[in-house]
Amino acid sequence: MKYNLVIIVCCFISTLYSQNCKSTFFGEVKDFHDGTPIVGAAVFFENLNKYTTTDINGKFTIVNICDGNLIMSISHLACDTKRLEVTVNGNTYREIYMEHHIEELHEVKIDGHTTFTTAKSSQESILKTNALERFSAYSLGDALKQISGVSSISTGNTIVKPVINGLHSSRIIVMTNGVRLQDQEWGVEHAPNIDLNTAGSINVIKGANALAYGGDAIGGVIVMKPLNMSFKDSLYGKTITSGQTNGRGYSFTSSLTKTWQEGWYVGTQASVKRFGDFEAANYSLTNTGMNSRGFSVNTGFKTFEKGFNLYYSFLNNEIAILRAAHIGNISDLVNSINSLKPLVIRDFSYNIDAPRQDVTHQIIKADFYKRFKKFGRLEIQYDFQNNQRFEYDIRVGADRDKPAIDLTLKTHTLRTNLKIDAISNAIYEFGFNAGYQNNFANPDTGVRRLIPDYNKYDFGVFAISNYKLSDKTQLDLGVRYDFTRLDAKKFYITSRWNNLGYNIDFADIVIDDLGTQLLTNPVFNYHNISASAGISYQINDDNSLIFNYGLSKRAPNPSELFSDGLHHSAARIELGDLRIKQETSNRIAASYQFKNNPFNLNLEGFVNHISDYIFIKPSGTEQTIRGAFPVWDYTQTNALLLGLDVTVRYAMNDNWFLSNKTAFIKGRDLTQKQALIDIPSFKTVNILGYSNKKWKSFNAELQSELVLRQNDFTNFNFETFIPTSQETVLVDVSSPPPTYHLLHFQSDITLKLSTKTNLNIGFNITNIFNTSYREYLNRLRYFADDLGRNFMLQLKINY
Repeated sequence: MKYNLVIIVCCFISTLYSQNCKSTFFGEVKDFHDGTPIVGAAVFFENLNKYTTTDINGKFTIVNICDGNLIMSISHLACDTKRLEVTVNGNTYREIYMEHHIEELHEVKIDGHTTFTTAKSSQESILKTNALERFSAYSLGDALKQISGVSSISTGNTIVKPVINGLHSSRIIVMTNGVRLQDQEWGVEHAPNIDLNTAGSINVIKGANALAYGGDAIGGVIVMKPLNMSFKDSLYGKTITSGQTNGRGYSFTSSLTKTWQEGWYVGTQASVKRFGDFEAANYSLTNTGMNSRGFSVNTGFKTFEKGFNLYYSFLNNEIAILRAAHIGNISDLVNSINSLKPLVIRDFSYNIDAPRQDVTHQIIKADFYKRFKKFGRLEIQYDFQNNQRFEYDIRVGADRDKPAIDLTLKTHTLRTNLKIDAISNAIYEFGFNAGYQNNFANPDTGVRRLIPDYNKYDFGVFAISNYKLSDKTQLDLGVRYDFTRLDAKKFYITSRWNNLGYNIDFADIVIDDLGTQLLTNPVFNYHNISASAGISYQINDDNSLIFNYGLSKRAPNPSELFSDGLHHSAARIELGDLRIKQETSNRIAASYQFKNNPFNLNLEGFVNHISDYIFIKPSGTEQTIRGAFPVWDYTQTNALLLGLDVTVRYAMNDNWFLSNKTAFIKGRDLTQKQALIDIPSFKTVNILGYSNKKWKSFNAELQSELVLRQNDFTNFNFETFIPTSQETVLVDVSSPPPTYHLLHFQSDITLKLSTKTNLNIGFNITNIFNTSYREYLNRLRYFADDLGRNFMLQLKINY
């Protein structure tokens, strides 16, 4: 036995001694995208504790190594460090592909922050995480007002829609986590159903220059992106809670993300907001509170070469509408306009009574991507959205709790995107999308349906190219084709049908004659061509220029075509027009940027000619069984919008800075030679700021917001007869409110709780002097002042 053991040990030693340790490993490091060699990459052999670097051909060699496993770590500037294990068996060769992050993204770094633009030659602004978190308790429209050239149009203080260079609603595309939002966005009183807390950053692209998202974005594109994830074994999150005096409300949002080094991840986020009646400077705004609840779940697998994502989000908004804005007839409107305060003022309450909205929006998304060596990246995505909208009018009896509007909008979308980036100095992007949308207007409301049932079919294809002409010049070109088919079923009152002349122009779409009503089947097909071209030029380290042209077409939305009846939340009769055609935008824009510490300047100008511009305007009154109501008609004209956005920042020293954001815009009706309705007023915001990292990262800003009276407006006032007083009175729906000036203050400090946890405490005051004012683009300005002073305390914990 003893001798046998000696023999086994000797054989083992002999085996070890005979292992081949004269092998050579040849390696070649290449760029994943185009296969070009990566020069100067550092290669570390972990189990040998040896280093080498790649030569001018991207090659490296290590000699006299033993057969077996070799663990290497390869690193290079602008690349993710790559770690891999290879088996050496004699002389061995291995190609290794590295990801050039910055080159792959083909994006531009601005201002030294992590702010990436979507297209190099477009007018684009970014709101980053820190800026968004300040608006955790507010809406998307409120947050975007921080960007020069972006304002808002609102119905009260909780229904806020962004306005980009004077355009809003269907002219703006909102993208959230890669999904185009479909939530009955046509009406002014339909705010985007978005939880701002789901976004890590927001890009605002002015003008239809991002054709990958759609060709009908005449106003622009809002791209909400989730927070980037770092792929290592980690668990992190944040919680933000705030309370405020105006509305006596609170908001709470929290998120938690788990990531694994292999690329797996799962994250969840939830938000709650509750506010009671808000207050103007001198009185309570009865029935203006809101309840909002939402959550989202996100999971998937992500590496550089491939990945997938599954996403679900739920958001419910219950929004009260100012009680005084619910008018019973034209007399109430006249009395409201002539009164200095609302006709209904009650004690504070958290109750949300009629008139109110209850909107639930759900998104389900699944996407997959794969990168191919020396070629590019392919993405495939399917998403489904369900939007349920209830609008409650003040009703009595058995209909008391029954909604006046009950709409369900379901949207399916499939899209693909192929990016070819293997060619030096050029990127090509191709894609197509197909969608189906169904709107169901529940007839059980007992109210004439404002929007009919319809099916909508969409199909679009696009091609985009980006050329790097030189180190200083970048050229972008794009073209897109979209087809839209609307197939609706709608009832018309026979007398109105005849009065509008539809009995002559659209006799062929009548499918049933019910005597006093006609059932019709309007079917419209729209073919839209969009294109963009832009060039950016870096004059020197301090100065740069961008020039851009965009052609885009937008098909009319169902509201513009089919509206036919009393819109209860708007307290007006809205009439669409079957004759409305597509509108066509030709937009020319130029930007100049100067950047040289301590002074930064950004100028953005644009001219937008829109043929067949669609808008709604007051045209008179109409008697109903509830009384007389103002009538607003959708119509078309040729329009011209032009404007200038200015952003300036001057750092006086390491602590103090001054900044200014100014927006000026003009809108003209070229056909009628008069001003366009609902164009934002001149606005300028000046900020004096102080920051000191030594004081717990203390920041403070004093903001001065000046909004001038909109003097360029058209007189759409009309006269109406009031039976109760037996007199004819003027209904002033056109005169803009006077100039107003507000002061705001905001501050925050950050406390270190542990190596990985910090607490940020923010304190803000809006409208410091409790100024009474009315905003021109607030539809409830006829009935009440805007918000008074508000104190808000916000706590944010990052962990």
